[in-house]
Amino acid sequence: MKLKNLKKKIQRLEKRLQEGPKKLAKLKQKLQAAAAGKAAKARKKGAARARAALMVDKPAKPIAKSAATKKVKKKLNLSPERRAQLAAAMKARWAAKRAAEANAKAASGDNQHSPSGPPPQPPENRSDGV
Repeated sequence: MKLKNLKKKIQRLEKRLQEGPKKLAKLKQKLQAAAAGKAAKARKKGAARARAALMVDKPAKPIAKSAATKKVKKKLNLSPERRAQLAAAMKARWAAKRAAEANAKAASGDNQHSPSGPPPQPPENRSDGV
């Protein structure tokens, strides 16, 4: 409940005290708790800002992510036709990738005994004057 609403309720109750002081005391207690919570939140924010300012000066350390902080994947709402279409496209992509890898391995296997590249050329400007 917001502070403004609590204050209004307290004022209304104070006007009609015939209902009893229990409800009034309860609402005043809620108001105090909310104010204390707001102050605590402000202190926490200030401390967090101070820590952030200190962290800017220091180099960042790598933080290991735990399984609990891992982002949860959202389930796609696909129709069965669209799911089948995507599956076929992915299978075709994977097959093309495997074929490209196989071709690359075959090509490197054929030239196994040939030199890997042109031989290094001697420098043109030699210090011994030759």
